[in-house]
Parts: sequence; C-alpha cells; structure tokens
Amino acid sequence: MKIEFGGSHRDAISIARNEKPKRNSPLIDYALAGLDRCWLPEHGRWSHIYHLDGRAEPNESVPQSDVFYTLNVLLGMSRLNQIPASVDVRSVFERNAGQLTRLPVPEYAFGMALWAAAALYLEIPREVRAHVDRLLSDEASWSRLRAQDVGMLLMGLVAQAKIDRSEWYRPMVRLFGFLARRHRGPSGLFFDSYLGFGRRFGTFATQTYLAMACYHYGEFAGDPIAIEAANSCVRKLIALQGPHGEWPWFFDVQRGTVLDFYEVYSVHQYGMAPALLECAERHGVPGATEALARGFKWVLGENQLGLPMLVPELQLSIRSQVRKRELRTKAFRALRALRNAYVPRPACLEDSSAIGLRLECRSYELGWILWSFGARSDLAMLTHHPAFAGALPTSKPAA
Repeated sequence: MKIEFGGSHRDAISIARNEKPKRNSPLIDYALAGLDRCWLPEHGRWSHIYHLDGRAEPNESVPQSDVFYTLNVLLGMSRLNQIPASVDVRSVFERNAGQLTRLPVPEYAFGMALWAAAALYLEIPREVRAHVDRLLSDEASWSRLRAQDVGMLLMGLVAQAKIDRSEWYRPMVRLFGFLARRHRGPSGLFFDSYLGFGRRFGTFATQTYLAMACYHYGEFAGDPIAIEAANSCVRKLIALQGPHGEWPWFFDVQRGTVLDFYEVYSVHQYGMAPALLECAERHGVPGATEALARGFKWVLGENQLGLPMLVPELQLSIRSQVRKRELRTKAFRALRALRNAYVPRPACLEDSSAIGLRLECRSYELGWILWSFGARSDLAMLTHHPAFAGALPTSKPAA
C-alpha cells in the first residue's frame, strides 16, 4: 500500500485496520516545529541556514543546498507515524528533485533523490533518472566521486532496487565493489578519497555514509562482507568516541586514530550517528545503543561546555561546538590535522575557554532527526525527554 499524503505509510495501514495512527514523539514534533521556521514559502523548500544570532531575517537561501536539504527532510518524513497534513510531500519532492539538473549540486544529491523517491513511493523525474543512468554507465568517471557521493548513490540504488527497479541492480553491485576496493582502509574506517591526501584521511560524515551504504547493500544483497565492513567501521568509531560522547570530526584512516575532534556537530550526535547505530544494533555490534545514547546526551548538555545545544523557544538546535579562532576559517583545522598525521600526537579536547558555538541551524539536521527517530519507540529517555515537551508543529503551509 502506498502513502496517501499528508500522512504516512503507517497511517494508511492503520486506517485499513480501523486503527488510530500512532502519534509522533515529542522529539519528532520538536523537529517538525523547527522545520516550519526554516520553510521558504516563496521557493517551496526548506532553507540552507536558519541563523540564530538574532538577525531580522534569519533564513538564508542557497538554492543548490536548499534543494538537497529539502530532499533530506522528505526522506526523514518517510519514517514518521504522522506527516503533517500541511506538507504536500509529492509537490515538494517534484518541485525540488526537478531542479537538480539545473543547479550546481553534488552527485550525492542525486543519490538522496533516489532514496527519498523510493521511501515515499514517488516517481523520479525523467531528467534526474537520465543523469544517474549516464553517471552509472561511465565507470571511468567514478574516480571523481567523493565518498559522500558513493555512499548516497549506493543507498539510493539499494532503495530503488527494493521497490523492484531491477535495471539498477547491476550498477548497484558494481558501485559497492568500487566502494570496497577504493574507500575501505586498513583500520576499518573509510577514506574520503582513494586519490592524493584523501587516501589517508576520513571525516565522520564519510564514515556514516559509507558504513550505512554497506549495511543497506549487505542487507539487501545478503552479502556478509558488506555487513562486516560496516560493523568494523562502527566498532572503531565507538572505540574513538570522545569522553562526553563526542563524535570526532577527522580521522587518520591508515592508523585508525582521531586527528581532530572539532568541529563537534550536533547533527552527528542526534541524527547521523543514530542512523548508523540503528543499523549496527540490528547486527549485534556491542555498545551500539549505549554509544547512541551517550552521543545524544551531548546535545542535551552533557558536553564539555555543560550547555544544551537546543533552542527550545525556536525548536531548533545549535549547529556545533568549534574553536573560537576557527569560526570563520578552516585553514588552522586543516594544518593541525596534517601536523597530527605526520608528527603523530594524540588528539584531545581543547580547554573549554577556547570553544565557542556556531549559531545556526540547517534544515537537513532536523531531517536526520526525523529519519533516525521517526520509527523508534524504544528510546523514550531520548524521544520523550523533557527538553522536547510542548513542541507542536505549526499549521504553516509547506507547499
């Protein structure tokens, strides 16, 4: 049975059985209310940044980023017990997916479109499908793909294959082979790239997307090698989690060590790591649930600053904790990582006095909350935490 909008797949099943749809958790309602604030009605999409510095016009639009973030949000909505009736999912998807070939988006945005379309039982725009077909048929061009491109495209292909799009099964198998050959490191972590400096380093985002892609592929194809590649990555990440539950940003993949903890991003703590660890829980990775909870509690205030990373009056979150001197430049961070790689020294947390906050929230961050917790009812200490009490989605139209 397909989704009837607004609502969800679960709503349709519940109605067929004369059952009342389950309500969303307070955490999900919090994220939905925050997304209402990020909505750009004139464009029919969610914004690139919602600034938290008190400016009169807090939403900042960057079209190619807005479009990708919007698809990410829609993917998250596919797991909800109840999609707000004000959200015309089909219209928002068609409007934004249809712009992918007209904007300078990265290749991973096409992977997100495939994934979201499958999760929501929607058709992929013809021009998007043609672009993906061209990319997948030209394996020589895969060398220019970044890790996030490979991971998102593979997850999109798996999602499409699950709904009987068999024409993409062979490209899916080949892309997993490319991932396994070119991106997996000796430590169990994944490389950002198999060329140049990228052959040594990896970000937390790279670990999340590639390990999740291995889980999705392994589960669908019945491939134990893919599952073990993902499990190995997760075991290493759990071993490297920070003392307050921080997920480090930058790794030496060759050695399997942390090169730099900062920035520590809220979305990793409450969204992306939980998405990965949910997969790890299914495959019995020791400590996965505990690591998920520790990471989430970092956002609730159990961090080195002792500050909640939530903005309850806006139902948003603060993007990250970052060295104050690096709020406007990444140069120092890059130089430090290179030094730590070639003159090995253990990465550690800075003195709290040197750490500041990046005062912004991005809509995709809230979308990852929807994906990671929309279908969970077993973590009430997180999803029903008092910090999220009283958050109700507004009736602002989202179409």
